[in-house]
Amino acid sequence: MKTEAIDRNPVTALRQACNIKQCMPVWRALASRNPEKALAELRQPRPFGSVLGAVLAEHVALMRNRGYKYTSQSARLLRFDRFLQLNPALQEQPIGVILDHWTAAKSTRNHAAECENLRRVLTKIFHRQDPSTPFRRPDPRPQKEVVKQWRKPHIHSPDDVRRMLDIARSYPSPRAPLRPLTIYTMLVLAYCAGLRRGELARLDLGDVDLQDGTITVRQTKFFKTRILPLPNSVVVELRAYIKARRRAGASQDPCSGLFWHGQGRTRRYTPEMVTWLLSDIMRRAELKPRQGRTGPRVHDLRHSMVVNRILEWYEAGINPQDRLPFLATYLGHRDINSTLVYITVTQDLLHHANERFRTVGAPCLDLGREVRS
Repeated sequence: MKTEAIDRNPVTALRQACNIKQCMPVWRALASRNPEKALAELRQPRPFGSVLGAVLAEHVALMRNRGYKYTSQSARLLRFDRFLQLNPALQEQPIGVILDHWTAAKSTRNHAAECENLRRVLTKIFHRQDPSTPFRRPDPRPQKEVVKQWRKPHIHSPDDVRRMLDIARSYPSPRAPLRPLTIYTMLVLAYCAGLRRGELARLDLGDVDLQDGTITVRQTKFFKTRILPLPNSVVVELRAYIKARRRAGASQDPCSGLFWHGQGRTRRYTPEMVTWLLSDIMRRAELKPRQGRTGPRVHDLRHSMVVNRILEWYEAGINPQDRLPFLATYLGHRDINSTLVYITVTQDLLHHANERFRTVGAPCLDLGREVRS
């Protein structure tokens, strides 16, 4: 029997030809009064399809082969490549002229910093192709302008954290009884272990070792995996959550998500959902406005953990400088330079640092007077 089947879905072929991800816009274009014009408007430039596309794609592949994720940098190069394809007259111009037009395309601070970053990357690419190409001196001013508009971290006090934990335990969730305890445990790990939101979402049940009192955080930033020892109080809370999780009927497969819910295919919380839930706790605790993106962020719990830990070291008479390498390892940083970004100078921290300097420096001043006399 002969069938009149076609080899390929024509809508899928049109979607690929237009270089878009969804078929619904193609259906809408076909159903419009002028399908040809609608399809032409849908058409998007191909990734790395400009005159510099092959060079940029080769650079991205090289950096990823070296072990870098290179996600955000690749997105910047794709935006530049798209700009070139939408302005074909520029593709025959010298690279300096192209970059000047790209810089003038937007007047925002972030775009100026992105353009400076692109100039640095292109210089590296051209120098690799031709070692005689001189390196250009980077201009730090655009990035400094971007830093000025960054929000400063909000350092939560221990009382703030207690208030958030109390609100999490009583979080209204009649259709998901496990959710209050889930949010509570998320908060405990976000603050006590300094976990990022993505690290919370990616935790598996098998990553928790209640016998040794550790959790394994796998393949996070910089492709690192680390095993974190936890205080006994945190282990107690984790044990209680895992028992409640089992009673709720969650999967006991070690590869299943630690923070489980009974809906969806993956049945684990996404990083976006973790952010929404913890932000809602901050709003209910009146630490963050009811609407908008202003106020403390979820990542500020990690900042707060660092500052409050250093304060505890000062109060215990421990020199924080000796403990910073251990703290950097615990947070998953490559060195203490990344950890120093988290040390926000608060009034309490400044007071303890001044007291320690006075205690150490006062005898030196007295010794100097004796030498002069």
